[in-house]
Amino acid sequence: MATLPLTLTPATSLPYSRRKLFSFNSIKCCKDTNGQPRVNIKTSDNGFASFPEKSPLKSSATVRPPRPRRIILVRHGQSEGNVDESVYTRVADPKIALTEKGRADAEESGKRIREMIEKDGVDNWQVYFYVSPYRRTLETLRGLAKAFERSRIAGVREEPRLREQDFGNFQDRETMKLQKATRMLYGRFFYRFPNGESAADVYDRITGFRETLRADIDIGRFQPPGKRNPNMNLVIVSHGLTLRVFLMRWYKWTVEQFEGLHNLGNGNMIVMEKGYGGRYSLLVHHTEKELRKFGLTDEMLIDQEWQKYAKPGELSYDCLTTGPSFFAHFDDEDNKT
Repeated sequence: MATLPLTLTPATSLPYSRRKLFSFNSIKCCKDTNGQPRVNIKTSDNGFASFPEKSPLKSSATVRPPRPRRIILVRHGQSEGNVDESVYTRVADPKIALTEKGRADAEESGKRIREMIEKDGVDNWQVYFYVSPYRRTLETLRGLAKAFERSRIAGVREEPRLREQDFGNFQDRETMKLQKATRMLYGRFFYRFPNGESAADVYDRITGFRETLRADIDIGRFQPPGKRNPNMNLVIVSHGLTLRVFLMRWYKWTVEQFEGLHNLGNGNMIVMEKGYGGRYSLLVHHTEKELRKFGLTDEMLIDQEWQKYAKPGELSYDCLTTGPSFFAHFDDEDNKT
């Protein structure tokens, strides 16, 4: 598969049923089987005080925190499996380490991220990390984090849903060659490896992670309560296919559009940066040439241009990333009129 060597230049009231939920502070039971009154059982507040995103009373009365400036997707550095596929026959995929070059890839990636952020010309910037629990991604995170002082790192979360596509435990080289050839015939998105996953399976778990990420952004989990720092940068350290699926899910790309994408090179990144209206667009940081090399089509680029100016919650009815192929007969109708 070709790789992409990117060089990154208030609600005032609640429904009655909800008000009752918060007003109850005990459960008053009936008499027991012997006719004696049961003891009242004290309850808590259902945990709402501990989880602000679950508390309508709290979340609706406050203004949402500023969205992070960027979401930076980083592929792990070169791993032992990238240079010698036989490693997969004797080492569990989650335990495969980086090579010496891979560790250098990680440190270089951290430097590039810092340089990019410092060009903003602000003093209060920070980074927050999400990372796959595989050894090679954890090692990549440790390497790139060397570019940041402790005060610059707002936090880190290990996220299993960001793991690599599952190829089925220990791999037999000849069997994998046959399966990968079959995948090209069957289709890269839907082909499921025996005892493993398809890209469609990865899409399902990434959908769950995306909802978690959006909730984290909406409640400002990346900084202490009351902080309003708009210069937060999220960094997701994961795997090539997983990151492509993440972009597919975020921007609602079709299966055909996904299958036209290329893998990021080891240690490389792609940046979703907040545009003029507050949405994230790939065209804020990257050039059209870079994105075409990654595999974006004309329709996808038109949508990214719209994303650059649109506001969160707005819908585009002109920039359809699905393209005209679904309704080709419309062209005939236009010609008649």
